[in-house]
Amino acid sequence: MTLPKTPSFRLDDKRALVAGASSGIGLACAVALAEAGAHVVVAARRAEALDALVDEMTAAGMSAEAVALDITDLAATQKAVADLGPFDVLVNSAGLAIHSQALETQEADYDTVTDLNVKAAYFLTREVAKGLIEAGKPGSLINISSQMAKVGGPDRAVYAATKHAVEGFTKSMAIEWGPKGIRINTICPTFILTDLSRVTFENPERAAWIKEKIKLGRPGEVEDIMGAVVFLASDASALITGTGLLVDGGWTAE
Repeated sequence: MTLPKTPSFRLDDKRALVAGASSGIGLACAVALAEAGAHVVVAARRAEALDALVDEMTAAGMSAEAVALDITDLAATQKAVADLGPFDVLVNSAGLAIHSQALETQEADYDTVTDLNVKAAYFLTREVAKGLIEAGKPGSLINISSQMAKVGGPDRAVYAATKHAVEGFTKSMAIEWGPKGIRINTICPTFILTDLSRVTFENPERAAWIKEKIKLGRPGEVEDIMGAVVFLASDASALITGTGLLVDGGWTAE
């Protein structure tokens, strides 16, 4: 008998791009990929925060470099990906929420959120895929989505719409690029404790709503995303494409 062998979770000799890496989930994803052996290019608008992150990562024996980038600048994104790629792995954690009741949504807020969460995410993903196709390489592309890609929530009509859109283009891109060996998936977290989410947790009504919905009885932490991103980036998920991996503590189980 020949026993099966577990596919590797290692990412040695892989180049990864993590957008939105200066804090929160993006920062944790960058560290997770680097711990697994990848060389990680961390990207965000805040150059100073990125430089500090790279200093800490390299001091810990990881391989990383920084590039200041606003992915809503499509021309700059195209150039950065072309200059620094091709990338075997993409993690796009750049995202924004401006919450309001649907009847009170301002057009400017709608445009700001959709420009980053949908348009920029779409074209960043496309550029990384283009580089892989030109190089004749397979790859794994991951967009950080949300449980709100599967459900709705109060004050979150615009945000939920953008995350539903990400799920839609993920499925279509998976169909187009699967024959080229390029996989594309999303990670759909529940509420994660970060600096950006603090305002939500400080609202007693919202905090109670979150606690009631998460079946495991606690909000997420960035560490809860780290294993998921390594899994989707690695050969351990070689037959997974066009789907969303829920890391939601059971929120969407009902």
